[in-house]
Amino acid sequence: MDKLDMQTPNFTDENIEKLAGLFPNCVTEAKDANGKLKKAIDFDLLKQELSENIVDGPRERYQINWPGKKEALISANTPINKTLRPYREESVDFDTTENLYIEGDNLEALKLLQESYLGKIKMIYIDPPYNTGNDFVYNDNFARSQEKELQASEQISEDGGRLVANLETNGRFHSDWLSMMYSRIKLSRTLLKDDGLIFISIDDGEIANLRKICDEVFGEENLLANIIWEKRFTRSNNSKTFATLTEHILCFRKSIILSEVKEPRNAKADSTYTNPDNDPRGVWTSVSYVNPATKDQRPNLSYDIENPITNNLVTHPTNAWKYSKDTHIEHVAENKLYWGKEGNNTYPRLKKFLFEMDKGMVPVNFWAREDTGTTDEASKSLEKLMKTKVFDFPKPTTLIQRAMRIGTEENDIILDFFSGSGTTADAVIQLNAENNSNRKFIMVQLPEETDEKSEANRAGYKTIAEIGKERIRRAGKKIKEDNADKEGIKDLDIGFRVLKIDSSNMKDVYYTPDQMSQSLLDSQEQNIKEDRTAEDLLFQVLLDWGVDLSLPIKREEIQGKTVYFVDEDTLVACFDEDLDAEFAKEIAKGKPLRAVFKESGYKQDEDKINIDQVILQFSPDTEVRAI
Repeated sequence: MDKLDMQTPNFTDENIEKLAGLFPNCVTEAKDANGKLKKAIDFDLLKQELSENIVDGPRERYQINWPGKKEALISANTPINKTLRPYREESVDFDTTENLYIEGDNLEALKLLQESYLGKIKMIYIDPPYNTGNDFVYNDNFARSQEKELQASEQISEDGGRLVANLETNGRFHSDWLSMMYSRIKLSRTLLKDDGLIFISIDDGEIANLRKICDEVFGEENLLANIIWEKRFTRSNNSKTFATLTEHILCFRKSIILSEVKEPRNAKADSTYTNPDNDPRGVWTSVSYVNPATKDQRPNLSYDIENPITNNLVTHPTNAWKYSKDTHIEHVAENKLYWGKEGNNTYPRLKKFLFEMDKGMVPVNFWAREDTGTTDEASKSLEKLMKTKVFDFPKPTTLIQRAMRIGTEENDIILDFFSGSGTTADAVIQLNAENNSNRKFIMVQLPEETDEKSEANRAGYKTIAEIGKERIRRAGKKIKEDNADKEGIKDLDIGFRVLKIDSSNMKDVYYTPDQMSQSLLDSQEQNIKEDRTAEDLLFQVLLDWGVDLSLPIKREEIQGKTVYFVDEDTLVACFDEDLDAEFAKEIAKGKPLRAVFKESGYKQDEDKINIDQVILQFSPDTEVRAI
């Protein structure tokens, strides 16, 4: 019976495996810190394989670099021995909801989600902390002292001599922020589907640097838009220079597999469609038939066209037509050419019917406040919902909904790992109620403490995470009440499963027995920490096995043992004591895909083998593991 690893993936090892698949001759062995052999890459051989495309040494190259970038990359790739612990009392509809609220550092959360949600997220929206030069709550242990920063950025020499004058803040001001964002964006990309999108809100201060690191992580060919959002419409007289009325939203796709994006049509767009000639196919608009290219440039698109009303032959004096002659003949046969109300237009125009526009319309890179709301409107709406001011400058739900209408379909998963007040979760529930869809959300928020003098703190919200959870509870209840008469509203998922990042459920001996003394080993017969529950163990198993964390969970009693059924037969788990072959026989009847037990839970030593054999006999396709 195999044991579960109970830790996040090691991305360095995974990258070595990928290189080994491409260049098996470059694979070698090296000793790790404990003297054990492990797979490694011979970079001298790899350089030979890629000799014509290697940029080596100090040669100039196009790249973005900053002090701490290497540490940020290492930070993203390093595995962690942590877990997600469920908190039923803070959740809503814990057993049945498909939504998650993860409380903890988002770098750790992104690592913990790698197995269960690799390539499954359709859209990510984040509104990260803007760079104000203050210390970050997300320090990731790569922030340097000012002295080390100055040395790394070559502002002072090792003996303390200043090399560049008056730049005390310039290096760290950007470097710490970039390091914080770089590791998170790298990890988030792996969670996206191949046709997934990421939207990142940002101000003028870091838009240039954010664009560069996203170009590096996603590839500059995958930038779809730098959207300008009109966040307010009144100028601030407090400004000494320019009043800022807009913000940026960078939109990147994961890959070129996503070749087209559309957003749903709206009433304003549809108002341009009319039916002046009473065409039985319905309302339409028209587009020019004349090609911007000249006849010399596109001679194959130059031909005579007959006006069916005047019977005159028409040709353009300088330009070609947009369509080939064969396509033009089809347009004529389908009565798609419009020559004006009296038939006197010099050139035809092509009819585009509204019914043909079912895929929506091309989105634009300017989002006006009338369509997406403002920060002032969002603040007032949140204050009304929460009965007090709890959050500064929240984003409007209409802004996130517009991104979701472009980037998602009705059953997709949306991730926000800087979730703040919970706007994205609110927007998901609202959109589901509006069009009877079943989008799911994963929110991640650090339990950052609120200011002791703030209204939020006085109202009892000690952390940002508490604000977010309560906002989702209230929003879900209000959305159901506001749509009480709508068909299917009773099935609307307004719940969320609260999971908090914590140290592993397993004692250190589970991971590093070679470092334990005999006296300590004697005291650690059980490899599970004493304060951990069966549900704690269940969620660490789900993480390690890569099972969706939002699947429905049922608890049943079988032969006096508590058994967890995840999505009926996806996984069956029991962490009670005294398990024997008769119990295993009951478990095997349901033919689960996976079964997991506690290493110390077998009644007798021989039951470990017996249970394996029983399950193999009655359910040969069941994968059995132990922790």
